[in-house]
Amino acid sequence: MRLTLLGALVLAGCHEVQGPVEYDLVVRGGTVIDGTGAPGIRGDVAIHGDRIVAIGAVPGRGRREIDARGLAVAPGFIDMHSHSDLLLLEDGRAQSKIRQGVTTEVLGEDSSEGPFKGRLKPARDWTRLGGYFDAVEKSGVSVNVASYVGQGNVWRCVMGDSFDRPTPEQILQMRALVAEAMEDGACGLSTMLASPPGLLATTDDLVELCHEVHLYGGIYSSHIRNEGTGVFEAVREAIEIGERAVVPVDIIHLKIADQKYWGRMKEIVALIEDARKRGVRVQSNIYPYTRGNNNLASIVPPWAHEGGTGKMLVRLADPAEREKMKKDIRSGIPGWYNHYTAVGGDWSRMLVNGVLSPKNKAFEGMTMDRVIAARNPAADALDILFDFLQEERGSVPTIYAHHTEEDMNLALSQPWCSIGSDGLAHATEGPLRRGTPHPRSFGTFPRVLGVYVREKKLLTLEDAVRKMTSLSAEKIGLADRGVLRVGAFADVTLFDPARVIDRATYLDPFQYPEGIEVVIVNGEVVIDHGTHTGARPGRALRHGR
Repeated sequence: MRLTLLGALVLAGCHEVQGPVEYDLVVRGGTVIDGTGAPGIRGDVAIHGDRIVAIGAVPGRGRREIDARGLAVAPGFIDMHSHSDLLLLEDGRAQSKIRQGVTTEVLGEDSSEGPFKGRLKPARDWTRLGGYFDAVEKSGVSVNVASYVGQGNVWRCVMGDSFDRPTPEQILQMRALVAEAMEDGACGLSTMLASPPGLLATTDDLVELCHEVHLYGGIYSSHIRNEGTGVFEAVREAIEIGERAVVPVDIIHLKIADQKYWGRMKEIVALIEDARKRGVRVQSNIYPYTRGNNNLASIVPPWAHEGGTGKMLVRLADPAEREKMKKDIRSGIPGWYNHYTAVGGDWSRMLVNGVLSPKNKAFEGMTMDRVIAARNPAADALDILFDFLQEERGSVPTIYAHHTEEDMNLALSQPWCSIGSDGLAHATEGPLRRGTPHPRSFGTFPRVLGVYVREKKLLTLEDAVRKMTSLSAEKIGLADRGVLRVGAFADVTLFDPARVIDRATYLDPFQYPEGIEVVIVNGEVVIDHGTHTGARPGRALRHGR
């Protein structure tokens, strides 16, 4: 039986060492890519406890040794933009992320798991962001977790679902909530300004909130107000907020998501470069796909969302209100990012990818042109949209084909652009296999390595790893992570540069990638040559601690 076990370990590319050992784990003979952008070198990485203790030609032996010949040995990848907040509490194994080589998830875009106070009633067992961190550690997770405080939470705690302007006293209440979350370990403030409640916040409001972020050395991360025809003004606003509040800025999934402005990414890059030259620390992240995830409800004009989803559904049932919505959708509203016009009113560029009610289950994974044809091709398509939303209680998650490969490649190649999936930690089986998620939840990081490094040669291997690791760690102040060096935490990903690739597609997303061989989190092996070990060594990474 012992011989069988040892044989299995050798076949898996590792072995247990008998007799005296100096280390808990040694990764032998791989190409060490340290995350800084420096050229990879052949060598070993030795780990004791949760830290890296030696790199290079490591003498001595480890309690366990992994043969990394032919593999790249990199810092664990940091997903700069993730929505796994609650899925990690359902299943802490974080399957679709850890199997990409991700060892840290950065959560909390606009809607964070705290605070829940005042007019935003708690739906959890905690009211502060710190309570979420505690819950994650108590439940056990395979990845590390960091989080922003969401401006949406802060605003709704004070204003509820009202579209009223806050008073000076209410702005002070919001500032206090931001400060509280920063005390709890938030790495900064995150906004989603394209829809309420973020849409309601002025530039001045956001500068006020970011003054608290500045005091704690945090960052302002923003899904900007308009990624379409208002993208230039929206980027300028993000820069202005950073400049006035003296905080770093990270623009979430930088893109031009309206066909009218395709091909103008170089102008966005110039705006950011100009700001950086005058000392504004503005950067971005990106996912390597030309389709984005939102909701069919985003086609409904902003005014119809006042009061929350329930009020929107009442308006959808009113024929007069419907006619007003149709006019605004087709003609647009100044300053509003209109998903319908962004794709040229082309329903075939909208893919339904959510979990639907039994009545509409057959429409999961279908484009909206097919949904419309199946329901009633003779009817006004917007009436079908409104009916669909009513039947699904106001929410139909949807993938929009709204930006181009050329613009995306230019953004991705910028030295200040890191990688974030904008996805969730799903699984290929069990309760987290649900809906039709965007393939980025399964393939973002292997796709960068397989498509944009190996196939297209847009990035060097070392620079791609830097974008996935140290660049993101520096943005949010993760000490001793994102690099392979003596004294750093032992978050390590081993992958095969010749084989790594994503397999998930828009119509068949539930496929893990290939070529991610071993993933180590805080010194413990979580992915062992394709097998999840069940280990849950992840931690809540509280900013400033």
